[in-house]
Amino acid sequence: MRDRQENIRQAGEWIKSFLDSALTFYRDMKTQKVVTQSDPASGREKDSAFKEVLPSAGRPAEEVFEEIKAICSSGALVQHPRCFACVPSPVSPYSWMGDLMTGAFDHHAGCWANAPGAGRIERRLVEWMGSLAGYPDTCGGLFVSGGSMANLTALTAARDAKLMPQERKAAVAYLSDQTHSSVARALHIIGFCPEQIRILPSDAAFRMDTDALERTIRKDLAAGLRPFAVVATAGTTNTGSIDPLEKIAGICRRFDLWMHVGGAYGASLLLSGQGRLLLSGIELSDSISWDAHKWMMQTYGCSVVLVRDQKALLRSFSTHPEYLEDAKTEGSLPDFWDLGPELTRPARALKLWTTLQIVGTDRFGEMIDHGCRMAEFAQEEILKYPGWEIVSPAGQGVVCFRYAPKGLSDQECDALNVQLARELSDTGYAQILTTQLNGKKVLRMCTPNPETDEEDIRCTIALLNRPLEHMGNIQPEAVSA
Repeated sequence: MRDRQENIRQAGEWIKSFLDSALTFYRDMKTQKVVTQSDPASGREKDSAFKEVLPSAGRPAEEVFEEIKAICSSGALVQHPRCFACVPSPVSPYSWMGDLMTGAFDHHAGCWANAPGAGRIERRLVEWMGSLAGYPDTCGGLFVSGGSMANLTALTAARDAKLMPQERKAAVAYLSDQTHSSVARALHIIGFCPEQIRILPSDAAFRMDTDALERTIRKDLAAGLRPFAVVATAGTTNTGSIDPLEKIAGICRRFDLWMHVGGAYGASLLLSGQGRLLLSGIELSDSISWDAHKWMMQTYGCSVVLVRDQKALLRSFSTHPEYLEDAKTEGSLPDFWDLGPELTRPARALKLWTTLQIVGTDRFGEMIDHGCRMAEFAQEEILKYPGWEIVSPAGQGVVCFRYAPKGLSDQECDALNVQLARELSDTGYAQILTTQLNGKKVLRMCTPNPETDEEDIRCTIALLNRPLEHMGNIQPEAVSA
């Protein structure tokens, strides 16, 4: 007992110290490097330390805490206003404080009996997000760890709603070539083979080709197959493109298919007065995945899966083993462990609730609109320099572009763009990574961070061009070498 009390005292002292240093870390974010490059020798030394046998008698708490703080502060700082490499916005201090409180009280949020307060908050957020999406009162859902788990949960419900067990071998699902890879993985997990997944082409704007979708469905039906689901995307990872949701919904209704919308980050546009117009048709879908840790200032592990009819989740996940009899719900609201694959689960919604209560919903819309404007500004800056082309115009806070001067082959341009991204990252000032569109390497710039300003973008684009200043009359063979 005495040891436990001493441990609590020591942990309390360190937590107070850590909170001060963490707040300083957030306040001084712009002065820090976006990417920390550790030298190989130091990395090998740290790797060898992790291979040591775990201590039998333990080590001083302060020493371990400081070590972990050093480990966690290295690598890519994705919350930095000049980290343009990925979608996640910066984390609100209210979110990680919510995380801290959630972990401290450690609710088992699988059922109402164990965590009624946390359950009410989660249910209220599911209802609110469902109403933003235009879902009816029958909607339901739950918070899960991320978009991958949200897609898996929704597609399990789709399978069980649309297929009899004996029909699964002939079943077919439809994606586009821009659909997130987690969707195909989810379909694999729930029992479908690659040949049961149709990857449809996207159009010039990287949206699902609905004519190709309908043709393929008709062809599969004629072959005796059983189409059952279409996965549309609201905000593709590569370009931020939004599939033609209304047209896809019409096709799904005509052929009695489940329509799932992968809205990991794009669904947050529902919070924006301007952005929500782009998602017209999402209200006609059967399910949506939506990551609060993408564009809603939350720490990782805060995603929601929404379904038009909560009964679809109950059909797939509700179980009643004898050891849960005393904890089962009395009344109309089902336990969360009957709505998804997890029995033991944390109260993931508390941190989002905390943030929304303190910040207010209007701020989220303003932040999203700002991120979209910054991508448009970046596009304007890029075109001020010679040799650059826009591959995918600014949309939903993402712009894709490519340095492609005359005289270089596509292969040489690919190598040069990868090199430019690497050299920018090595400066520590900003980070932009590459992706592939139409078979070519392109630079992808994401601007969801509300702290990103025009100066950040202007200087980043200038720095990206600095290695090109001496290239003037560039020789192709010099690049390919």
